[in-house]
Amino acid sequence: MRYAQGGGLTAELRAVREGLRVQAGERFARGEKTSAIARNLRVSERSVERWRRAWREGGVSALASVGPANLPRLTDAQFAVVEAELARGPAAHGWTDQRWTLARVQTVIARKVRVTCSIAGVWRLLHRHGWSWQCPARRALERDEHAVELWKKDVWPQVEAPRRRSGPTSSSRTRPGSR
Repeated sequence: MRYAQGGGLTAELRAVREGLRVQAGERFARGEKTSAIARNLRVSERSVERWRRAWREGGVSALASVGPANLPRLTDAQFAVVEAELARGPAAHGWTDQRWTLARVQTVIARKVRVTCSIAGVWRLLHRHGWSWQCPARRALERDEHAVELWKKDVWPQVEAPRRRSGPTSSSRTRPGSR
Protein backbone atom coordinates (compact mmCIF):
# COMPACT_ATOMS: atom_id res chain seq x y z
CA MET A 1 0.00 0.00 0.00
CA ARG A 2 1.34 3.42 -0.90
CA TYR A 3 0.66 6.57 1.03
CA ALA A 4 0.48 10.15 -0.16
CA GLN A 5 3.43 11.33 1.96
CA GLY A 6 5.76 8.93 0.16
CA GLY A 7 6.24 6.85 3.28
CA GLY A 8 4.20 4.87 5.77
CA LEU A 9 1.58 6.00 8.24
CA THR A 10 2.15 9.06 10.38
CA ALA A 11 2.21 8.69 14.17
CA GLU A 12 -1.40 9.92 14.39
CA LEU A 13 -2.66 7.45 11.80
CA ARG A 14 -0.74 4.61 13.47
CA ALA A 15 -2.55 5.51 16.74
CA VAL A 16 -5.90 5.41 14.92
CA ARG A 17 -5.10 1.99 13.45
CA GLU A 18 -4.01 0.75 16.89
CA GLY A 19 -7.36 1.93 18.28
CA LEU A 20 -9.15 -0.14 15.64
CA ARG A 21 -7.12 -3.21 16.60
CA VAL A 22 -7.93 -2.71 20.30
CA GLN A 23 -11.65 -2.40 19.47
CA ALA A 24 -11.36 -5.62 17.47
CA GLY A 25 -9.66 -7.27 20.46
CA GLU A 26 -12.60 -6.35 22.71
CA ARG A 27 -14.99 -7.83 20.15
CA PHE A 28 -12.88 -11.02 19.94
CA ALA A 29 -13.34 -11.43 23.69
CA ARG A 30 -17.12 -11.12 23.22
CA GLY A 31 -17.02 -13.82 20.53
CA GLU A 32 -18.15 -11.72 17.57
CA LYS A 33 -17.68 -13.02 14.03
CA THR A 34 -14.83 -11.84 11.83
CA SER A 35 -17.12 -10.62 9.05
CA ALA A 36 -19.20 -8.48 11.44
CA ILE A 37 -16.08 -6.90 12.98
CA ALA A 38 -14.60 -6.18 9.53
CA ARG A 39 -17.84 -4.59 8.32
CA ASN A 40 -18.27 -2.41 11.45
CA LEU A 41 -14.64 -1.25 11.55
CA ARG A 42 -14.51 -0.85 7.74
CA VAL A 43 -11.41 -3.01 7.29
CA SER A 44 -10.77 -6.21 5.35
CA GLU A 45 -11.66 -9.58 6.80
CA ARG A 46 -8.10 -10.66 6.19
CA SER A 47 -6.84 -7.91 8.52
CA VAL A 48 -9.31 -8.94 11.19
CA GLU A 49 -8.20 -12.58 10.86
CA ARG A 50 -4.56 -11.49 11.23
CA TRP A 51 -5.47 -9.43 14.32
CA ARG A 52 -7.46 -12.34 15.80
CA ARG A 53 -4.44 -14.64 15.40
CA ALA A 54 -2.19 -12.09 17.15
CA TRP A 55 -4.81 -11.61 19.89
CA ARG A 56 -5.02 -15.40 20.51
CA GLU A 57 -1.24 -15.64 20.81
CA GLY A 58 -0.55 -12.52 22.89
CA GLY A 59 -3.77 -10.90 24.05
CA VAL A 60 -4.63 -7.22 23.59
CA SER A 61 -0.98 -6.21 24.08
CA ALA A 62 -0.12 -8.08 20.86
CA LEU A 63 -2.38 -5.64 18.98
CA ALA A 64 -0.30 -2.60 20.00
CA SER A 65 1.54 -0.62 17.32
CA VAL A 66 5.16 -1.57 16.82
CA GLY A 67 6.08 1.75 15.17
CA PRO A 68 6.85 2.60 11.58
CA ALA A 69 7.57 -0.24 9.19
CA ASN A 70 10.99 1.07 8.20
CA LEU A 71 12.88 3.43 10.43
CA PRO A 72 15.18 5.94 8.76
CA ARG A 73 18.78 4.80 8.76
CA LEU A 74 20.07 8.30 9.56
CA THR A 75 19.06 10.38 12.54
CA ASP A 76 18.17 14.03 12.04
CA ALA A 77 21.58 15.03 13.43
CA GLN A 78 23.37 12.73 10.98
CA PHE A 79 21.29 14.03 8.09
CA ALA A 80 22.18 17.61 9.11
CA VAL A 81 25.86 16.66 8.72
CA VAL A 82 25.16 15.14 5.30
CA GLU A 83 23.12 18.17 4.24
CA ALA A 84 25.97 20.50 5.22
CA GLU A 85 28.34 18.41 3.09
CA LEU A 86 25.92 18.50 0.15
CA ALA A 87 25.75 22.29 0.46
CA ARG A 88 29.53 22.45 -0.02
CA GLY A 89 29.04 20.97 -3.49
CA PRO A 90 30.47 18.00 -5.37
CA ALA A 91 33.75 19.77 -6.18
CA ALA A 92 34.58 19.96 -2.47
CA HIS A 93 34.40 16.17 -2.40
CA GLY A 94 36.62 15.62 -5.43
CA TRP A 95 34.19 15.42 -8.35
CA THR A 96 34.90 17.59 -11.35
CA ASP A 97 31.36 18.53 -12.33
CA GLN A 98 28.66 20.14 -10.19
CA ARG A 99 26.07 17.34 -10.22
CA TRP A 100 24.91 15.35 -7.24
CA THR A 101 24.04 11.81 -8.25
CA LEU A 102 22.55 9.26 -5.86
CA ALA A 103 25.79 7.28 -6.00
CA ARG A 104 27.78 10.36 -5.00
CA VAL A 105 25.41 11.16 -2.14
CA GLN A 106 25.72 7.52 -1.07
CA THR A 107 29.50 7.92 -0.99
CA VAL A 108 29.28 11.13 1.08
CA ILE A 109 26.95 9.42 3.58
CA ALA A 110 29.35 6.49 3.90
CA ARG A 111 32.37 8.78 4.38
CA LYS A 112 30.87 11.34 6.76
CA VAL A 113 28.46 9.40 9.00
CA ARG A 114 29.72 5.87 8.34
CA VAL A 115 26.30 4.48 7.38
CA THR A 116 25.75 2.34 4.30
CA CYS A 117 22.55 2.88 2.30
CA SER A 118 21.33 1.46 -0.96
CA ILE A 119 20.78 3.80 -3.89
CA ALA A 120 17.01 3.47 -3.37
CA GLY A 121 17.50 4.18 0.34
CA VAL A 122 19.43 7.35 -0.49
CA TRP A 123 16.60 8.47 -2.77
CA ARG A 124 13.98 7.84 -0.06
CA LEU A 125 16.12 9.63 2.53
CA LEU A 126 16.53 12.71 0.34
CA HIS A 127 12.84 12.70 -0.64
CA ARG A 128 11.79 12.40 3.01
CA HIS A 129 13.81 15.53 3.81
CA GLY A 130 12.35 17.59 0.97
CA TRP A 131 15.03 17.16 -1.70
CA SER A 132 13.81 16.63 -5.24
CA TRP A 133 15.26 15.28 -8.45
CA GLN A 134 16.69 17.96 -10.67
CA CYS A 135 17.57 17.66 -14.35
CA PRO A 136 20.22 20.12 -15.48
CA ALA A 137 19.37 22.16 -18.56
CA ARG A 138 21.89 21.21 -21.21
CA ARG A 139 22.56 24.34 -23.17
CA ALA A 140 25.58 25.31 -25.20
CA LEU A 141 27.80 27.91 -23.55
CA GLU A 142 27.87 29.84 -26.82
CA ARG A 143 24.06 30.00 -27.10
CA ASP A 144 22.76 33.47 -27.89
CA GLU A 145 19.16 33.68 -26.63
CA HIS A 146 18.47 36.92 -28.50
CA ALA A 147 19.58 35.38 -31.81
CA VAL A 148 17.46 32.27 -31.15
CA GLU A 149 14.35 34.36 -30.52
CA LEU A 150 14.92 36.40 -33.69
CA TRP A 151 15.36 33.21 -35.72
CA LYS A 152 12.13 31.74 -34.32
CA LYS A 153 10.25 34.93 -35.15
CA ASP A 154 11.71 35.78 -38.57
CA VAL A 155 13.24 32.71 -40.23
CA TRP A 156 11.19 29.76 -38.96
CA PRO A 157 7.83 30.95 -40.37
CA GLN A 158 9.44 31.12 -43.83
CA VAL A 159 11.01 27.65 -43.51
CA GLU A 160 7.94 25.95 -42.07
CA ALA A 161 5.66 24.38 -44.68
CA PRO A 162 2.35 26.19 -45.01
CA ARG A 163 -0.54 24.36 -43.40
CA ARG A 164 -3.40 23.09 -45.49
CA ARG A 165 -6.48 25.15 -45.16
CA SER A 166 -9.64 23.46 -44.11
CA GLY A 167 -12.45 24.23 -46.45
CA PRO A 168 -15.05 22.72 -48.68
CA THR A 169 -12.49 21.33 -51.11
CA SER A 170 -10.08 19.77 -48.60
CA SER A 171 -12.33 17.33 -46.79
CA SER A 172 -15.29 16.85 -49.09
CA ARG A 173 -13.62 15.38 -52.11
CA THR A 174 -15.69 13.65 -54.68
CA ARG A 175 -14.42 10.99 -56.99
CA PRO A 176 -15.02 11.36 -60.65
CA GLY A 177 -18.04 9.31 -61.64
CA SER A 178 -19.30 8.83 -58.08
CA ARG A 179 -22.30 11.09 -58.57
